[in-house]
Amino acid sequence: MKSYIRLFFYGDIPGQETGGAPAPQGPKNDWPLWEVFIRSKQGLDHKHVGSLHATDAQMAIENARDVYTRRQEGVSIWVVKSQDIHASRPEESGELYDPAADKIYRHPTFYDLPDEINHM
Repeated sequence: MKSYIRLFFYGDIPGQETGGAPAPQGPKNDWPLWEVFIRSKQGLDHKHVGSLHATDAQMAIENARDVYTRRQEGVSIWVVKSQDIHASRPEESGELYDPAADKIYRHPTFYDLPDEINHM
């Protein structure tokens, strides 16, 4: 007796004969972690809204859309692999930011301002 197994692809709807990329294999924990950034309105900055696991960038964008913009909150989505983000270490903050401390002209706190200007 022969058994037939239908191989489903990512994005397929069961019962339809469609192609597509092979379905992701392995447990979800093996998928890379992606950081998600959403821009809520035109002209505003992208804000970090969370993280998710996905097999590739396209799947990450689609999942981010489904999870983080269900109520039409976003107009743009960025996804970045967590492993590709590099950050400074807190213990090195002195070395990193000290060179700016001797440039007092960047912060004009020593100027006398007229009384009419009270919101600076």
